[in-house]
Amino acid sequence: MKKKVIAAFMAAAMMVTALTGCGGKDDGNSGTGEGNSEGSDAQADAPKEPFGDTVKYDPGAEINEGKDITIELWEWGSDDLFQQIIDGYTAMHPNVTIKLVNNPWEDYWTKLPLALDGANGPALFNVHNSYHENLINYLAPLDIPLADLEADFTGVAAHVIDDKVYYIDYGMMTGAVYYNKAMWETAGLTDADIPKTWDEMREVAKKLTIKEGDTLIQAGLNFNDDFHQNYLLGLNYQLGENLFLEDGVTPNVNSDAMKQVMQMLVDMYEVDGVGSKDFGEKGSDSFGQGQSAMVIQWGHFYNTMNTTWSDIDFGVFEIPTFDGEPYAYNRYNGESTFGINKNAPADQQAVAQDFVKYFLASDDAQIAFNLAMSTFPAKKSLADNEKIMENPSLAILSEHIDHYIWPGPMPSTVETSLKKAGQDIFFNGVDIDTALEAAQQDIIRDMKSSTFKSVENLYEFAK
Repeated sequence: MKKKVIAAFMAAAMMVTALTGCGGKDDGNSGTGEGNSEGSDAQADAPKEPFGDTVKYDPGAEINEGKDITIELWEWGSDDLFQQIIDGYTAMHPNVTIKLVNNPWEDYWTKLPLALDGANGPALFNVHNSYHENLINYLAPLDIPLADLEADFTGVAAHVIDDKVYYIDYGMMTGAVYYNKAMWETAGLTDADIPKTWDEMREVAKKLTIKEGDTLIQAGLNFNDDFHQNYLLGLNYQLGENLFLEDGVTPNVNSDAMKQVMQMLVDMYEVDGVGSKDFGEKGSDSFGQGQSAMVIQWGHFYNTMNTTWSDIDFGVFEIPTFDGEPYAYNRYNGESTFGINKNAPADQQAVAQDFVKYFLASDDAQIAFNLAMSTFPAKKSLADNEKIMENPSLAILSEHIDHYIWPGPMPSTVETSLKKAGQDIFFNGVDIDTALEAAQQDIIRDMKSSTFKSVENLYEFAK
C-alpha cells in the first residue's frame, strides 16, 4: 500500500463528481480548496435532505453559525480525489473553505507530527494505521456515537480506545491471486481449473511454468519480494494460528503454521520448480512484464495493472486454502478515515468533525475512495454494491470477507524481520527453524518499547 497507490486514486477521481451533483472544474492544484468556486450550479445540485444509514448527515445544518471559516486538510498525494470530496462538502456549505495540502509520503510523517505539535497544524489530515503510535496523542475522538459507527461499519471494535474512537477503516485491503489469462489459455486451463486448495494451486503453477532445459522462461508462480506480506503474514490463519499469542504482544512467528507455510514456499521453488529466487527481483514486476503467470498481490495491484501494465489481460481469484473452510482466509489491513487535530481551534475542530461525518454518511464518497484504493468497503450497506462488484479484485472477496482478520497496526519489525528470515532461507542457506527463531527474537527485541497489542481476539470467529 502506501505510496504505491498514489496513482491509483486517479482512476476513481472521475466518478466522484457525483459528490457535487455536477462535473465541477478541478484544476488538480492543491492548496486552493475553493469548494464554492463552482458557483450556484453546484450549490443548487447539492443534496438538501439528510442522507446516510445509521450515521446520518444533514446538509441543511448551519456550520460555524454561517460565518466564513478556513481549515486545512493534509494528505500525501491524491489531490483530485480529495478535492472532489471537498467540493461536495463546500457545495453544501459555501462559507467553508478547505485548503488541500499535499505532502509527499516520504515527508508527510516527518512534517505532520511537528505541525500537530504546534498551534497551526491542520484541522484534518490523512491517517495511515502503520503510524498509529506517532499520531494517536494528537487525535481528537470522533463526535459520533460508537453504537452508530458499529451499526454501519465493519471492524470498529478494533479501533476503540477507552470507549472512544479516533478513526476507523473505510475500506479493507487484502491479497488475491492475479493470473495472466493468455498464459492460462495457452496452458489449456479454463475457469474450471481455478484452484481452491494449495495442492491444486501447485499443480496449476506447474502447468503454467515454461523452461528451456534448466532455464526458467516463464514462472508459474512468482513470490519474490512478497512472500512475507502475502504468505507468511496471512496463511498462518488458514492453519488456525494467530500472529500473536494470547497476551496480544508476544509474536508467534516461530510456530508450526509458519514453518509449514515457509516449507511450502521452499518446495514450490526447489521441488516443483514453478519459480526461482533469481527470476526477477519482484514478482509483481515480473507479472506486469509478462514473465510470470501468477502472483499474489494486495488490492492496490489491481489499479497498478490497469495503469502501469494495461496491456496484460489478467484475471483474479481468491487465495486458495489448505483444506476446506479455514479459521480465516488471510489478514487484511484497513485504509483509515481522516484524523482530527485536538490542538486545532474549537471552531476548526467542529468543521472537521462535520466533514468526517459527511464522509462516512455519503455512499458516493465511500464508493469512490474504495474503488480508488481497491479496498472492500467497511460500510456494511455497500458490501454488494454494483459499482464495487465491477472490480473483480473486490468481487471475489465478497463471499468470505467476514473471514479475513486484522491483527492491528503491527510495528514494521514484524514484516521486515520475516522478510529477512525468508531471504536468509532462500539466499544464505539458513534452515527454516533457525531463520524463524531469529525473526521471533528480533521482533520481541524491537517491540519492547511499543504500545502495540494485537486485536486478533476481536475477530468474529476468534478461537
